[in-house]
Amino acid sequence: MDDKIYYCENCGGVMEFDVESQSLKCPNCDTVVPIINDKSRIVEHSLTRRALQSIRAEEKTSHTMECRGCGAKIEVDATSTATECPYCGSDYVLAGKQEDAILPDGVLPFQVDKNRVGELFRRWMKGRWLAPGELKHLYQKDRLQGIYIPYWTFDAKAAARYTAMGGRHRTVTRRGADGKEVREVVTDWYPTSGNLHHFFDDILVCASDKMESGLLRRVGSYGTQQMASYTPEYLSGYGAECYTVDLNQAHRQALRNMESELESMARSDVLRRYDEVMDVRVSADFREETYKHVLLPVYTTAYTYKGKRYHVLINGQSGKVEGDYPKSPVRLAGIVLAVVILLALLYWFSEGSGMQAETLPLSETEQTLETEAEGVWEEIWADAELESNHN
Repeated sequence: MDDKIYYCENCGGVMEFDVESQSLKCPNCDTVVPIINDKSRIVEHSLTRRALQSIRAEEKTSHTMECRGCGAKIEVDATSTATECPYCGSDYVLAGKQEDAILPDGVLPFQVDKNRVGELFRRWMKGRWLAPGELKHLYQKDRLQGIYIPYWTFDAKAAARYTAMGGRHRTVTRRGADGKEVREVVTDWYPTSGNLHHFFDDILVCASDKMESGLLRRVGSYGTQQMASYTPEYLSGYGAECYTVDLNQAHRQALRNMESELESMARSDVLRRYDEVMDVRVSADFREETYKHVLLPVYTTAYTYKGKRYHVLINGQSGKVEGDYPKSPVRLAGIVLAVVILLALLYWFSEGSGMQAETLPLSETEQTLETEAEGVWEEIWADAELESNHN
């Protein structure tokens, strides 16, 4: 295996990628070595049938390497392309691992320094008002790891035709069983259709099956316009993975993502002419498709609370934090009580003011929000029950 350490020419120390200077920097003598970023090397590859069939993630096993710094035997995960010796701290870029697969076309260097992550974690935890108060003190710097996650990106020109039903509201007045006037909003539905044209640029699909996909989606988007041409110097001092998701598999996911976005665009187009929309169907054709393989930065950390482990991810470009956390049953009970009181007051006010009953249909957006809210509450109650069991 061809592994590489970047030694400082001034003092012999191991150089690491420095976020502030976007260069290699020696932690001992502060020597800085610029990294050449040639954006012309970031190539979009034509998405051919041959590429879809040939670029596959092979099953690999772990292996042992010898550290040049201290001679220790290190067990290295088969998907890792950068690692650190746990005994002497030497950082390795495993160039040979990347030669086994295709090299990345680009890398988005870390923009958030490791020393800022603790502050970001505590600020994020402070905003989790359902979480127990002591969680903000559970951050442990030694459990923080900066990792470059492999992604596939896809570009495509899309031409689509959609059909849907558009609804227009109108108000009718009738007399109820008690003789009072009741106003109702009814919806008249009409068939509609249209055409869409859109260029999809850098649709991202994670190429790692080791990371929790839900957290990765929530950690936010990346500004791929800041992509640098790939060179292994960016990996020094950080972890990195080879892709474990085939190009063909990632392409199918990208198509689903693009079709979903086209459906949202069709809904928006209908809502420019109607009050509601339903039964949206989209037929799309994708042309001039291209792809590239890139590495994106993320910090990972974890903490344990009452015997349960929680994972947190930090976007290495924007600093956005997302993760799991326990919900305090006491705080949750207070929120439920406040909601019940508020609803009771609203009911009392509406009854006392003699307001006329008005039946309004839920819009599709309101129905979606109602469904999502129910799912959130179910999740919160499940977490609260779990916390009670721990107690």
